[in-house]
Amino acid sequence: MNEARPNQTMSRTGLCTLAIDVGGTGLKASVLDDAGRMIVKRVRVDTPDPCHPGILLNALADLTAALPPSERISIGFPGVIRRGRVVTAPHFDIEKWRDYPLEAVLTQRFRKPARLLNDAEVQGLGIVTGSGLEVVLTLGTGVGSAVFANGALAPHLELAHHPIHKDETYNGYIGAEARRTHGAKKWKRRVRNTIKIVYSLLHYDMLYLGGGNSADVGADDLPDNVRIASNDAGITGGIRLWDEKIWQAVRNN
Repeated sequence: MNEARPNQTMSRTGLCTLAIDVGGTGLKASVLDDAGRMIVKRVRVDTPDPCHPGILLNALADLTAALPPSERISIGFPGVIRRGRVVTAPHFDIEKWRDYPLEAVLTQRFRKPARLLNDAEVQGLGIVTGSGLEVVLTLGTGVGSAVFANGALAPHLELAHHPIHKDETYNGYIGAEARRTHGAKKWKRRVRNTIKIVYSLLHYDMLYLGGGNSADVGADDLPDNVRIASNDAGITGGIRLWDEKIWQAVRNN
């Protein structure tokens, strides 16, 4: 675990990062030390519904108010992100989020520099080893995806909205609604079928399953090159947005 015990004190030898993970059903946050360790247990609230920009900003301000001080912000957001702006946010109100400058607005609202990236890609940065072709699938309200080649993030792929079975997209096939509708047993079979399909598409060296529902997949009979990752990586991966080499490569995608 990356969480510190509640009574553990932090050595203030470097910058601290407020790391925020925006999900379709939950908002989570913690503060990371300069090595990317959580210095307090993460806090969580349900994602507001509706989740317009102003509503989200107020919810994040309330969520993070009691956390320790920090000098900068990393945020993972469930949508297509380009140069600090939300291109589209399919889980929320698409029109209200279209081309929204969330990174700049967060910087102004919290009065500290912010860096913004897709949530699955932030989680991937907290998981991948940097060796070979590594793929991250996050299983939550919908399906997030990120692809890394020798540690370098590939251009964003909206796999969630691609057809996978008849007229169903990945979101419809293995998202949270599919799990509720078809039950856990059938949902697990669908996840395993998805793993095979993604392998036939990318021939990855390693696939990581993250997100809130990944723990329910069951690791016993997964292929050797598929692993279930800690959902905390959606927070701890935020420290890597402040690695300048990584950030410049990400920014240019």
